[in-house]
Amino acid sequence: MNLHLLIVDVDGTLTDATVFYGDGNIEIKAFNTRDGLGLLFIRSIGVSVVLLTGRESEAVARRAIDLGVTVVQNIADKAVALRRLLAEHDVTREQTAYIGDDLNDYAAMSLCGYKACPADASTAIKAIADYVSPLLGGHGAVRDIVEKLLIDNGRWDELLAAYGVSC
Repeated sequence: MNLHLLIVDVDGTLTDATVFYGDGNIEIKAFNTRDGLGLLFIRSIGVSVVLLTGRESEAVARRAIDLGVTVVQNIADKAVALRRLLAEHDVTREQTAYIGDDLNDYAAMSLCGYKACPADASTAIKAIADYVSPLLGGHGAVRDIVEKLLIDNGRWDELLAAYGVSC
């Protein structure tokens, strides 16, 4: 696979799907730093990363800034958004991977060349996934999937070398 674009769902994929509400408009989400580093890894080899989510959250916007990735929020139809992203990035479906976990990801995931999900994804998502991580959403699944993508694409040793790890 000649990967150029990675689409990542947020709730249930980058997080464990828990949302905490505080007073006023405060919303708190927990993000796994290893997942974040995995996204930095894949970005470092030239793959564009987009966080695609059906909800809107300042926490997600801030996480996207921290990671230097694009975020598209408040999306009712992820398949329509995905088609737009393919055109904007000038990539094909075959050059695109999608990591998602629930039914609202199904149509968009079906359009991608590579599909992956956390271990606690819905049964329908697991059925179409090329890879099901043994890890849970928000608990390292994204990192695991990124490592698998890099290994399968022959780019893992390149990344290790960039970090001074001998192969």
